[in-house]
Amino acid sequence: MEIAVVWIPADIEPSEPAVAMCLAHLRQHDYRLKGIVRAPWETVEQKMIDGEVDVVVIADPAHLPPDRSPRIEVAAPASTAHEDRSAFDPQLG
Repeated sequence: MEIAVVWIPADIEPSEPAVAMCLAHLRQHDYRLKGIVRAPWETVEQKMIDGEVDVVVIADPAHLPPDRSPRIEVAAPASTAHEDRSAFDPQLG
């Protein structure tokens, strides 16, 4: 079972809808929840680098910092990308 954290940026309020969406995703994919992180992106990035987590689940790709590295971009219309959220792998970028 893969270990996951939910990352919700601190400025997202109310956070409950985003948390609920992410927890549903965890259940759907049978991930083990390590925690919910409301810290800067760099904190989550370090957890990935250190091997503490396998997956980072986010509620909306727009929450990710545009200057993060490495970065992954989906070359698809927005409606397609949102319909198949599993195609977007936040762990990689």
